[in-house]
Amino acid sequence: MGLLECCARCLVGAPFASLVATGLCFFGVALFCGCGHEALTGTEKLIETYFSKNFQDYEYLINVIHAFQYVIYGTASFFFLYGALLLAEGFYTTGAVRQIFGDYKTTICGKGLSATVTGGQKGRGSRGQHQAHSLERVCHCLGKWLGHPDKFVGITYALTVVWLLVFACSAVPVYIYFNTWTTCQSIANPSKTSASIGSLCADARMYGVLPWNAFPGKVCGSNLLSICKTAEFQMTFHLFIAAFVGAAATLVSLLTFMIAATYNFAVLKLMGRGTKF
Repeated sequence: MGLLECCARCLVGAPFASLVATGLCFFGVALFCGCGHEALTGTEKLIETYFSKNFQDYEYLINVIHAFQYVIYGTASFFFLYGALLLAEGFYTTGAVRQIFGDYKTTICGKGLSATVTGGQKGRGSRGQHQAHSLERVCHCLGKWLGHPDKFVGITYALTVVWLLVFACSAVPVYIYFNTWTTCQSIANPSKTSASIGSLCADARMYGVLPWNAFPGKVCGSNLLSICKTAEFQMTFHLFIAAFVGAAATLVSLLTFMIAATYNFAVLKLMGRGTKF
């Protein structure tokens, strides 16, 4: 059997939910990590330039920002590997489920991935089929390693809960920048507010970004409006929004993975396959 024919037949039984979730996961993580990294760098520059002149005031903030940036590197690597594993698990369990319901024709790929599920036949020793059987043995080993969907469901569930917290935390900088931008709009249109322009301020200390003894710690009036008009502020604001959207996309992908894996595991469990296939 040719490689193209094998791939074409395997795609007939492709787990489309897992494929969509994988693409959404990679897109969301890339957006979250890339935009989040640059947004943190922009925030650091804004604090250094406008909100504090004393390095000791924002030294801790810089250390936290750099730590988050290193975490972002690890997050991107982890989700790339875990997303690939979840996709492989989707192929594995979906193929087994479709074999149970009789709407999936077993191929070399299908036999390899589902050998531990169905107890498929061992390959014959002919030389002409040596390459095909080598591929089947590799897929068989992969199938043994992926044959624990209950563990994947548990890990994905825990990861979804953790990422839900990340999603909530990613909304915090969007909220802070949105409040600052709203204040700037009030300064630019004084007729829409009863407060004096000089009393409209953005105080970084109020959000815990800087300590209370930081000086000046806040920017008010026309100075704040000039900051909001800078390309640096606008870019950082939009990068945080993009990172928030990326976190939301990743959360949706994890939920999709969890639902699909739970369904496949439940079907195989009810059909008497057990928790280890």
